[in-house]
Amino acid sequence: MAIRIILADDADMMILGMRTILESDHRYTIVGTARSIGELLCVVKNESADLIIFNEWLYNTDVLSTVEKLHETVPLARLLVMGALADGLLVRDLFHVGARGYLYKGDDLCEILITAIETVMLDRLYLSPTANAEYLIAMQSPNAHEQLDTESREVLQLLAHGEHAGEISERMSIDKRRVYWVREKLRRRFGAKTNEHLIQRAAAEGFIYPRD
Repeated sequence: MAIRIILADDADMMILGMRTILESDHRYTIVGTARSIGELLCVVKNESADLIIFNEWLYNTDVLSTVEKLHETVPLARLLVMGALADGLLVRDLFHVGARGYLYKGDDLCEILITAIETVMLDRLYLSPTANAEYLIAMQSPNAHEQLDTESREVLQLLAHGEHAGEISERMSIDKRRVYWVREKLRRRFGAKTNEHLIQRAAAEGFIYPRD
């Protein structure tokens, strides 16, 4: 039976390129496509898929939240992320929340896409060459243990929208000292010394987006 795949990317050319590669192989069938997180969640609820390949940049969400939502909605589907960020710490966080692989768009997708699919469908992790190199470097860094968990991402969003520690403490029902601790953890994770620099770095990695 063919492996059923859903593709999601905000760029039509990326979807077309992946579809062209995959439809030339009888082992794979495309059962749906999406261009936003809303479309993707709708597709996965209506189409049974073995594998979901999606871009890290989907409007109004960050890639870790996307993986968490997909893993909760379709826990048996393998998740393969594509992106333009060669960030080893991000790759570590993606593995932690349930992704099975990461394809750096700067690598040749024509050469690695099929290998990536074969690997993750064997329930093994896959990293494209550049992503693998960055991951190995990141795991040797002093910040290797700084994970972007749900609490950290929520604090980050509130900081980005101008809320102060006291406001964040009240909104999240956590101690103010914990807010400061999470903020310092975020600064270390993104290599930032100020809130402004933190927000700038986080936005560049897609972790800042408009409120609903």
